[in-house]
Amino acid sequence: MSASEWYKGKDGKAEHLVYLNSKAKELEKLLAGEKTMIMRGAAGKKSPLGGRAKVNDTVYFVETGGDMTVTCMGVISKIVESEKMTPEESIGFVKKFEKELNLSKEQYDRWAGKKYLAVYEISDIKPIEPFTYRRDKNMDDWIITDDINKIKV
Repeated sequence: MSASEWYKGKDGKAEHLVYLNSKAKELEKLLAGEKTMIMRGAAGKKSPLGGRAKVNDTVYFVETGGDMTVTCMGVISKIVESEKMTPEESIGFVKKFEKELNLSKEQYDRWAGKKYLAVYEISDIKPIEPFTYRRDKNMDDWIITDDINKIKV
């Protein structure tokens, strides 16, 4: 299946498995409403997800360092992707969304200064019946599929 085919599998929608930083309590903050956005960045030549995440896509959350159990889901309600930025512009981008991101110091240090950044507003976040998934050899912290059931154990 080509890269463009999987994306068209659900009327143009994809399903995403997204890792959240357990040390920064990202999932806890999302559930409590203390955080409404998550961030990804890239130091390379393009936007972190390259436009492959869309508004109304479903996201499933798993915490880093855990037992690969997915416990919550939500919906992407807004996306802001940057163009190539200088370190100063990147810091400004992070600061612009500071309240919505509610980043830890370590997360701030990780993202501020990256050439490309994107923020994803998450709405309708709720606990779900937990499930585990196949990690395979994929080391990404954001996995995109046309159907989450394809990677469930």
